[in-house]
Amino acid sequence: MTLAHEAPVTGRIAAAKEIELLHNAEQCSRAARTVADHAWDAQDCSVLLEMLGLDPSTGRRS
Repeated sequence: MTLAHEAPVTGRIAAAKEIELLHNAEQCSRAARTVADHAWDAQDCSVLLEMLGLDPSTGRRS
């Protein structure tokens, strides 16, 4: 719950939240790649990613 009078998060808390977001993105990326590596085919991969709530594009490497 966010109240209207709350100040924006800055400093150490903001830094910790940014680190958490980056860590979560990396974990989702690894999870998507792991699912793709173990799926039987593209349809199986798609169903598994959907069940896990993962976006297929998160596992792509640039």
